[in-house]
Amino acid sequence: MKIAAFRIAAAFVLAAGMTACVYDPYYPYGYPPPATPASFDRSWNAAMLALQDQGVRIASEDRGAGVIQGQRGGMTVVTRLNRQADGSVRIEFNVGGNLGEDPELPNRISRSYDARMGR
Repeated sequence: MKIAAFRIAAAFVLAAGMTACVYDPYYPYGYPPPATPASFDRSWNAAMLALQDQGVRIASEDRGAGVIQGQRGGMTVVTRLNRQADGSVRIEFNVGGNLGEDPELPNRISRSYDARMGR
């Protein structure tokens, strides 16, 4: 009788141990890797391509200052990339001029940038 009880207890312990071990192929250690801030170069390239995706003609760019200026019809787009203390990059898309031509342009530029950054 003792052997049967031992086998049942061992089976429960084994079953409990098996259910606690879950393998996730995306996070093999059970948690996601820490996010690293995007580099300035990657953000700059994504911003340039996002503007071009939306038909903005680049008029000037100053990589050192982190400013890209462009035109689309009667609208002016000014993009600013600012390096943060933690190493991340903060980006702003400002659209001015005749927004009645294309009121969704700022949103499309932002979505295009996010897609280029893999978000």
